[in-house]
Amino acid sequence: MNKKTILITGVAGFIGSNLTTTLLSKYDDATIIGIDNMNEYYDVELKRHRLSLLHEKASESGCVFEFREQDIGEAEEMHRLFQHFRPNIVVNLAAQAGVRYSIDHPEEYIRSNIVGFFHIMEACRRYEVEHLVFASSSSVYGGNTKYPFSEEDPVDQPVSLYAASKKSDELLAYSYAKLYGIPMTGLRFFTVYGPAGRPDMAYYKFAEILKNGGKIQIYNYGNCKRDFTYVDDVVDGILAVMKKPPKGVEPPYRIYNIGNSSPENLMDFVQILSEELQRCGVLPKDFDMKEHQELVPMQPGDVPVTFADTTRLEKDFGFAPKTPLRQGLRKFAEWYADFDRTKTI
Repeated sequence: MNKKTILITGVAGFIGSNLTTTLLSKYDDATIIGIDNMNEYYDVELKRHRLSLLHEKASESGCVFEFREQDIGEAEEMHRLFQHFRPNIVVNLAAQAGVRYSIDHPEEYIRSNIVGFFHIMEACRRYEVEHLVFASSSSVYGGNTKYPFSEEDPVDQPVSLYAASKKSDELLAYSYAKLYGIPMTGLRFFTVYGPAGRPDMAYYKFAEILKNGGKIQIYNYGNCKRDFTYVDDVVDGILAVMKKPPKGVEPPYRIYNIGNSSPENLMDFVQILSEELQRCGVLPKDFDMKEHQELVPMQPGDVPVTFADTTRLEKDFGFAPKTPLRQGLRKFAEWYADFDRTKTI
């Protein structure tokens, strides 16, 4: 990807910042344009923290990195951006995230995830982008009870507006690939976690609550399983896909699961998280996890199990995520302990 101009939307987000860090480390002659609207869905200071690390990495890299605070929901701004930079590869990670938030704030999901993605595709069509890679989600599988989830499974019964918006993106992308020949690859991410992650995700939220002596709520009375996928594995998957746009297929469109293919019970996940937080000194050694948890019913928009079939990813790219949950949570806990100390100094 040297000598390419790469546009990454949602660059101050969790996956976007990790992807950009890796690009800056691996390549020495690329131009990386990052945009983010820096919305307040969660702590903007964490997004600024990620951006500061990106600028530091860029100063050590041979790549050009430029950040612009910009919203994909603004059509004219997107047009001017593409006209000026003429990106070769676009990775669209900008989206309004969160399943439960979509229940009370549906308009945010329509504006960003559907209208904003439409603006991205229109710009890709107008300026002849070589490859558009976009984030979808395991949420599109809805209440499917066939496990593991395969890309061939029907995904026409979403249980949240967030899931519906991501399925809409896949349909829109297919039509643009069919009509205009734009190579499109969608990635269905499965519960991505790791250092500097999203504070609304369970592992981060639980760490905050437990550190402050509170009690966490475990949904469906603990009878849930999640296919937790470490962020470095996700980034490796994105990089592999970026370099290989769909060719020789009609339309030039592909969908891939990126998951660990190893669902973990939520009760086991909570126990491992608490042990790693104890190891890092965030929680005391004698911390009693049972006294700080409450089993509650399933929440609206949630599903009992996520489980990725990564056969297609392994076949086409010889790769699949493999980081064990304890290893990933240990890295998160170590980062969290250091980041928490900087906030309290």
